[in-house]
Amino acid sequence: MKPTTRGTFAAVVTGVAAVMGAAAATPAVAAETVPVAVPLDGVERALNLQTPKIAGELPVPMPGGPAGPRHVEGRMLPERVVPQLPVGAGLPGADLRAPLPHLLGHGFEHLGVDAPASALSTLTPGLSVDAPLTAPNPDHFGLPGVKAPQAAVLGPLLKTVPAANVGMGAGA
Repeated sequence: MKPTTRGTFAAVVTGVAAVMGAAAATPAVAAETVPVAVPLDGVERALNLQTPKIAGELPVPMPGGPAGPRHVEGRMLPERVVPQLPVGAGLPGADLRAPLPHLLGHGFEHLGVDAPASALSTLTPGLSVDAPLTAPNPDHFGLPGVKAPQAAVLGPLLKTVPAANVGMGAGA
C-alpha cells in the first residue's frame, strides 16, 4: 500500500473508533438520575447489628430551548419579550429499608419506604409588554393610534406527580 492510502485508512479507522466510542458513552451522559448509595456496611460490622439500607437518586437538570418572542397581529412589539426557559429534572428519589426486630410480631421484620424519583418540569418567569401605540391605521394616513400600555408577568410553572410507598413485611 502507498503511504497516502495507509494514512487515509488510518484516519477512517480512527474516525470510526471515535464514533463508536461516543455512541457507547452517550447513555451514561444522558442519564436523568444519578444513583446514590449510603454505605453503612462498616457500621453494621463494627457494632454487630443490622443497619438500615439507604439509597437514593438525584436528578440531573436538563435545560430546554426557550420559546422565543412571536409576532401577534395588532401588536407593535412581539409577545414574550423575555421568554420562559423550560428546565426538566426530577424530584430526588429515596429507598429506605429499616430492620424491625419482631416489634410487631412475626411476619413484620422490616419497614420500607420507597419514593422513586419523579419527573419535574418547570418554566421560569417571563415578561410580555406592548407599546402604547396601535398598529398603523390606514384611516389616519398610516399613523399608529394611542392606547394604554400593557405589561404582563408570565408566572413560573411547576408540574410534577410525586409518589411514595410505605410498607412492612418479612425479610431483611
